[in-house]
Amino acid sequence: MFARFMRHLHHHGVTVANFGDEHLDSYLADVVRRSAPGTTTALRYAKLVDRLCRHLIELDVRNNNPAAGLVRETAWPDTEPMPVFLDVSAESRLHGYVTPRATDTPLEARDRAIVALLLGSGITAAEFRSLMVTGIVVSGPRPHVDVEARGAHPSRRIPIPEYVVSALQAWLSAAGERAEGHLFPSPRGPGALRPVALWNIVHTAFDAIDARLPDMSPRVLRNTFARGLLLEGRSNEDVSRLLGLASHRTVERLRLTIPVRSAAT
Repeated sequence: MFARFMRHLHHHGVTVANFGDEHLDSYLADVVRRSAPGTTTALRYAKLVDRLCRHLIELDVRNNNPAAGLVRETAWPDTEPMPVFLDVSAESRLHGYVTPRATDTPLEARDRAIVALLLGSGITAAEFRSLMVTGIVVSGPRPHVDVEARGAHPSRRIPIPEYVVSALQAWLSAAGERAEGHLFPSPRGPGALRPVALWNIVHTAFDAIDARLPDMSPRVLRNTFARGLLLEGRSNEDVSRLLGLASHRTVERLRLTIPVRSAAT
């Protein structure tokens, strides 16, 4: 979280010592645009900045705290927002969408592979962007993706289903000699695909299958992956482990979306 805020300050040519209200306001506005409705992401950022500024004031690095008023006037919501996920019908249509076509251009093959991997592995957008070609195995009896530790999420190995394998193989074939380094590199130079490009690819896929959701981000695919495992009868502990979560809170919220007759006993 802090690194993302620092990138925003750097982009605007300011530092933690001299940023002002306008920089925090523009940052939180961008966070709100990128967050699912009802989430507390922006408030958590405000609290982070508030703690940072209070510490810097104690060190005589700053003399004001742009986040103080926001934190004082904003209360945590009383209830958790309902997780957004694809229903069974929409997920089935998305499986059809990510199936490779003989007529696909390299860009289309890439986009299908991106959506397929997000749906079939449940990894976060940040983890996804850091994936390297060496981190996936698409041949042999146990295809999988190896996710490196990142922040609070530990490293883990996630099995991937056949439809993901097919999409990845099509992309690697289309990429040819470019299939090295990042699994999905930025087309504009070295490094990973940019977050806005990833968001647009997922949004386009939802449009293609006529899925109109309050959240159209990669998070929906992560929720759908996790909910699918619960429908298969997997435990909260098992699903949380595959998601890289120490807490069961996210999985417990997803389990509440499953009718009692369909939930695992």
